[in-house]
Amino acid sequence: MNFQRGRQHEDPEINLIPMIDVLLVILIFLMITTTYSKYAGLEINLPTADAQQAQEQPNEINVIVSDQGDVMVNRSAVGARDVAAISLALRRAVTGGNNAREAVVIISADAKTSHQSVVDVMQAAQQAGLSHISFATQNPNR
Repeated sequence: MNFQRGRQHEDPEINLIPMIDVLLVILIFLMITTTYSKYAGLEINLPTADAQQAQEQPNEINVIVSDQGDVMVNRSAVGARDVAAISLALRRAVTGGNNAREAVVIISADAKTSHQSVVDVMQAAQQAGLSHISFATQNPNR
């Protein structure tokens, strides 16, 4: 007895809806449990100033620090990069008429200058007895 004589065989098919449901659950699970990498560095913007340029005063000492770490005090190069040589150059820059307590050290450092070079200039100013330190900024409109 063959009961399936007139019937056609149905092709097997895969039901995609349960498979999509399972994939969505796996995707949600991965999104919740994944720890995203955090950057170890800080994103900073160097300061700019909109103030008008101050008039140069006779008791200003301009210190320029290049990206290589070379130091110039009032446009004359300091031979060495150590704190003692910079301190000596700063003492020479304070003229006899200017009081060392009133003199202002203005540090103009290149954007690629190492932090240590700027700290060395600050330490040299402290050793020279100069307590007023200022940093030069760049006008953002230029």
